[in-house]
Amino acid sequence: MDFIKAYIDQNKDRFLEELFGLLRIPSVSSLADHKPDMYRAAKYWKKTLIAAGADKAELYETPGNPVIYGEKIIDPAYPTILIYAHMDVMPVDPINLWNSQPFEPEIREGRIWARGADDDKGQSFMHAKAFEIMMKSGQMKCNIKFMIEGEEEVGSPNLGAWCEAHKEMLRADIILVSDTGMIAADTPSITAGLRGLAYLEVEVTGPDRDLHSGIFGGAVANPANILAKLIASLHDEKNRITIPGFYDDVIVVSDTERRAMAEAPFNLENYKKAIGINQEWGEEGFTTIERTGIRPTLDVCGMWSGYTGEGAKTVLPSKAYAKISMRLVPNQDYKKISSLFEAYFLKIAPPYVKVKVTDLHGGQGYVAPIDMPAWKAADKAYMETFGKLPIPTRSGGSIPIISTFEQVLGIKSLLMGFGLESDAIHSPNENFPLENFYKGIETIAHFYNHFASEMKK
Repeated sequence: MDFIKAYIDQNKDRFLEELFGLLRIPSVSSLADHKPDMYRAAKYWKKTLIAAGADKAELYETPGNPVIYGEKIIDPAYPTILIYAHMDVMPVDPINLWNSQPFEPEIREGRIWARGADDDKGQSFMHAKAFEIMMKSGQMKCNIKFMIEGEEEVGSPNLGAWCEAHKEMLRADIILVSDTGMIAADTPSITAGLRGLAYLEVEVTGPDRDLHSGIFGGAVANPANILAKLIASLHDEKNRITIPGFYDDVIVVSDTERRAMAEAPFNLENYKKAIGINQEWGEEGFTTIERTGIRPTLDVCGMWSGYTGEGAKTVLPSKAYAKISMRLVPNQDYKKISSLFEAYFLKIAPPYVKVKVTDLHGGQGYVAPIDMPAWKAADKAYMETFGKLPIPTRSGGSIPIISTFEQVLGIKSLLMGFGLESDAIHSPNENFPLENFYKGIETIAHFYNHFASEMKK
């Protein structure tokens, strides 16, 4: 529809400036000091939805950060789309690796540079603008609801209960999400599967205080050394995870599906070059795409102990810590995996240290049916914008709340992401291509129309 592209072309600068207003808010959900910023972001979203054409937009309190809900009910007989997004972002550390200020968005090299440019402020803002286009044109044939939370980056601890309390208000035919990516700029894709997540923190304690490394070294166990050994033992020589029972519920993907996955465009040399590595790594017997899509993983996300300041301080540390992320495939229960990890870690710990395991957050994996009306509508929408059908993919990432939506609300989700691997989400210099931002708006607007048609069949 020509009016969609025309509207985008006429309003490009305004769209960007409005997005920049949101990107300038340092809404970091994991840092308590940024609690006021979460409310600033929520109020910004409320204003944005009303301006775009929502009948109402309201701020709902939770035990944590707020949720913004907005809606436009055009006709109860129309199908309803519930759009889910999040307004919170990851911390920016290490700040010295950024080439520009993370909360002062800039346009360089055809990209938006800022924390949240892709994940998820840039991608979520596409939905607000697509909604605006369809409302201004009078072409909207769907009812639209928005649910924008402020705790996705810390595991959405309060959203499940909030959804349970507002099930009637949230009734919809599909949940539409843009918090994933595409295979390449010229190769659209829809995420058919997400891995689950179990995220824990481990603490290893030796002596009751830091000790002199010369006087006590060699006679007292060093928690940092012990922690390193414990973590190293969690993988075997084939890079398989050694926790007993870890693979019991892993579904073995058929050779047919593995061959289909292999047809997706992927260049290993370009992959290695893009992230600055000489050699890939992973579980023996699987390709890089398979390792990040259909196999579970265990990774250290952070480690700290002892003295890490400038210069030297010869201490034998009292404690050592690590944060552990386990990405899980569908059918693995994150609570079971967390329990298996804790039991095993405590078992293998030597008697000369004390070990504590804290479960931080987690969620189940998700698989979307590719024959549902929303998927067919998305196929047509991508064809209009990109001139080709999207490829179904399985993401290595996790959005734990997606499986909760299905359990609590009984609604399937469609994951239409427009990010690229080069967008550096969760890292310094996060960015989002301008072309993807505008194409995302266009594709989502087309989706609204096609979904209305598919639901009539």
